[in-house]
Amino acid sequence: MTDMRRCLVLLTAALLAGGTARAQSPEEAAANLEKALRAAGTLQARFEQLHYSMSVSAPLRERGDLYFQRPDRMRWEYRDPQDKVFLFKDGVFEMYIPEDKTLTRSRVSPETYESDILGILLGIRSFAEAYVIENNPFPTDAERVRQIRLTPREEGEFSHILLEIDERTWLLRRAVFIEWAGNKREFIFSQVRTNVRLSPRIFELKVPPDCEIIDDGETLRR
Repeated sequence: MTDMRRCLVLLTAALLAGGTARAQSPEEAAANLEKALRAAGTLQARFEQLHYSMSVSAPLRERGDLYFQRPDRMRWEYRDPQDKVFLFKDGVFEMYIPEDKTLTRSRVSPETYESDILGILLGIRSFAEAYVIENNPFPTDAERVRQIRLTPREEGEFSHILLEIDERTWLLRRAVFIEWAGNKREFIFSQVRTNVRLSPRIFELKVPPDCEIIDDGETLRR
């Protein structure tokens, strides 16, 4: 066999092998996402959040920056259309709205948010344990993504959740939470970076002296 024919045979074999590679199951795709999130000691991203209501034709659209540090620190800094900060740390939620000069603070158990976006990113429970996982293609303009559907094994606020996963990094690109009444919330992530150095100040919330603090009485006093 000549060198040229040998190269052609090897190339053909390689192409055939690549074409017959086994596609990953939805359970494996979810496991890859779970593994990628748990490997991210820190995460920084831009986000777009859309609120769809059955009573309103156009969704409410919000944008901002997300900062996350394992195991339980997260800051959502909204910049459009209204400035506000949502901080989660040590089991306590804080929502600060500068325009209203109010800070709302409450302690919430993991069971309350484990099926929400916080639970997805924090990895409160494994996907296989908490959900029935299936393939579920839905419209997208992204390439090289895997789309799956999570149906909670225990009835809760959402009937199901759609996830779009970047196959290059196995990180979350989009999450859609569908309520039983038909309302839904969608999160779109971009410019995602993991294991970046984050200042501890990011997870501290400083408010002006005239800010009204609304506390549920169960959180620790400053």
